[in-house]
Amino acid sequence: MIASLHGTVLEVAASSCVLDVHGVGYLVNLTPTHALELRSGADLTVVTELVVREDQMTLYGFRSPEERSLFTLLCSVSGVGPKSAMGVLAQLSPAELARAVEEQDVAAFKRVNGVGPKTAKLIIVSLTGKVSASAASSDVASGALPAQSGLRADVLDALVNLGYAEKQAAPAVDGALASEELRGAPVADVLRAALKELSRAR
Repeated sequence: MIASLHGTVLEVAASSCVLDVHGVGYLVNLTPTHALELRSGADLTVVTELVVREDQMTLYGFRSPEERSLFTLLCSVSGVGPKSAMGVLAQLSPAELARAVEEQDVAAFKRVNGVGPKTAKLIIVSLTGKVSASAASSDVASGALPAQSGLRADVLDALVNLGYAEKQAAPAVDGALASEELRGAPVADVLRAALKELSRAR
């Protein structure tokens, strides 16, 4: 079991990175918000979860043990696989997820692409009593906001990777970047704002 990795970032994609650990390159799947914070050549430590299937082994990376625990809990819900679990974590921070469960906020989970009303209710029922806003309040601060021109393309790529059509995602990204409140904000906030724009457009 690979519980964590520390190394140098070799490559960064929309929702993954290649991490060089003593000469071995590990492909680590990340949320788009996490991937947007990384740069090639940077040192990185990730908490990891290895998901083994009959035909493949996939490594998922997280900022904290709390995020990994939420990923494991989400994957235990009927109808929620690793991809959907990562989609939830891209949309909601640990504290926001905990609050959504405590307040039985079905709409918060329905904002995630691919999660319908039935699955949203199952997530809430399954996670009730297992997470709390206080326990999940250790949100990790994101890196500094990249240059505006590159940021638009990066956020757009992340949304397309989450399953949104580019023509649908582009207006949401532009709407998020037009907000005065997001000037100098963490990269994760920009992507979450774009996701909220998309949920309002449904």
